[in-house]
Amino acid sequence: MLQSDQAMEQNRTRARVFSIIILGILLILGGRLVHLQVIDAQKYTGTAKAQSIRPTRVIPPRGVIYDRNNILMVDNEASFTLTITPRYFDTTQYNLLASLMEVETRVIREAYSKARAWSATRPSAAFREVPFDVFSRVQENMHRLKGVEFEDAWKRRYHTEAHAAHALGYIREINDRELERVREDGYQQGDLFGKSGIERTYESFLRGEMGVDFRQVDLRGRILKAELADQPDIPAENGYDLVLALDSKVQALAESLFVNKRGGAVAIDVNTGGLIAMVSMPDYDPEVFTQKLTPEVWSTLQGPSKPMLNRATLNFMPPGSTWKPFMALMGMQTGLVGPNETIMCRGGHPLGRGRNLTCMDVHGPQDAEEAIRNSCNTYFFELMYRAHLGQFKKYGTMFGFGVEAPTDIPEQSAGLIPDSAYFDNWQGKGKWGPGWTISMGIGQGNMSVTPLQLARYTAAIANEGTLHSPHLVAYLRDPQTGETIPSDVPLPEHVNIDPEYYPVVKAGMRRVMEESTGRLSQIPGIPSAGKTGTAQAGGINREDDSLFIMFAPFDDPQIAVAVQCENAGFGGSCAAPIASLMAEQYLKGEIPDSYEKTLRMNRALAASSQPLPTAKSD
Repeated sequence: MLQSDQAMEQNRTRARVFSIIILGILLILGGRLVHLQVIDAQKYTGTAKAQSIRPTRVIPPRGVIYDRNNILMVDNEASFTLTITPRYFDTTQYNLLASLMEVETRVIREAYSKARAWSATRPSAAFREVPFDVFSRVQENMHRLKGVEFEDAWKRRYHTEAHAAHALGYIREINDRELERVREDGYQQGDLFGKSGIERTYESFLRGEMGVDFRQVDLRGRILKAELADQPDIPAENGYDLVLALDSKVQALAESLFVNKRGGAVAIDVNTGGLIAMVSMPDYDPEVFTQKLTPEVWSTLQGPSKPMLNRATLNFMPPGSTWKPFMALMGMQTGLVGPNETIMCRGGHPLGRGRNLTCMDVHGPQDAEEAIRNSCNTYFFELMYRAHLGQFKKYGTMFGFGVEAPTDIPEQSAGLIPDSAYFDNWQGKGKWGPGWTISMGIGQGNMSVTPLQLARYTAAIANEGTLHSPHLVAYLRDPQTGETIPSDVPLPEHVNIDPEYYPVVKAGMRRVMEESTGRLSQIPGIPSAGKTGTAQAGGINREDDSLFIMFAPFDDPQIAVAVQCENAGFGGSCAAPIASLMAEQYLKGEIPDSYEKTLRMNRALAASSQPLPTAKSD
């Protein structure tokens, strides 16, 4: 009996101990629960809510582009971009999404893999410019497509007849190398990015400021609330608008005149350096980059005609006789020849050892003005024979040749203006002489220039010594405030030529238009000055290249133009009429009707077969 009582007492003791332990545990849990629900309620409620809120980017419209007359050239239209958030995407739905998007399943797999490599938890642009019918089909199946959403986006829309493809440039999806460079500026995979032209140069201004919409989602990423009262959205800000120096009507005309031709043309404002037109042909329609590029289209863009090459700034070739005004200015400035000093032309220039460089006529005594008017090779051969290559390089650089121009055009070539070091490296020291260099006096041989450089130099002759920085953008405009910001154009440079020499050269160039090779390309009622050129093209059985420079009006220059036509023969046959009509459109605001325009072009073409008092390089 005693043992039984002891056992019962032990059991009661154990029960009390267990009860105390259980009570203690319950008190601890209850206290913790009170602490979480009362004391830390605000803290953890905020954390939980934050985990359920997804910030969604709002992409602003890209800046709009106008020409110098405020004619709309480029704006935007709304489009749809499909995004994938890998964390929520159900990979068993590859086939479903592929069927709705009308693409192969592998395309969806690749888009998913690319998105996951970027971020598992953030939406990544997978398909841009989704057609409305596709958008509608996907929307109807969104309940089956976790992690798939649509983002409002924008694509470029073009309005003028002018393509201006190489001036405007184009935008496409940012690549890995570009993304690495600008990631800190808020770019992410799938964003659009300026690839060329002013779309590239002014990318940071055109892009605008991203906005943010805050949405509440569940654990599967489905949107519960699109608007949150205590988390206000951040509005997007449109990109800056650009107002160009470009005249879209001059640009469109020049492009039409280059149909079935290859080459480049640049028209520049003599007094500001603003680019009135920049033409490269063959070109492409920038509209193609707002759509999916098919292999056939891409093959054409990369084809033998090189439509994506900016011939206006990258097409370097010898300048031919358009170089002769430069030689006259350099010769007079350095004392190689006086303004009224004559050089006898007997039909050529002796080179020694029985060799003779020919001039296509016997001009007799020639001063600078007559030599430019007659395009006398002998005169300019002699100037180059007297010159030192150091002088040639110095003054060439002074007029903007052999160097890249300070400009907002991202693609350009410096060309080549050789000096003695160049020939030493090429031929060997002491192994070259005048025979290697004298042809550069007439713009032939081992030298090359671009249409942009020729136009800039022509403008410097027209304004008598100011070398402006060529630029496409006149100013930027804030679409919210209307505030304007001038483009960041470097100050003009002064060309160190005595002012008394410019009128001599300009008079010779005027006589070219009135009496010589440019006479059939005069602008009716507007006196002008110009110089034709024919440059020997490389290769076998290739026609010479046709070149022309001009400025107008003669007494108050406003526009300077340079044109290169590849393999088009005589300078007055292709390049001159194109330049003349471009200048006329700019100065008069109109051109002759199509019949008169065709007649003038045909007359100029016929002139190439007429005997004129000019040399091979005209």
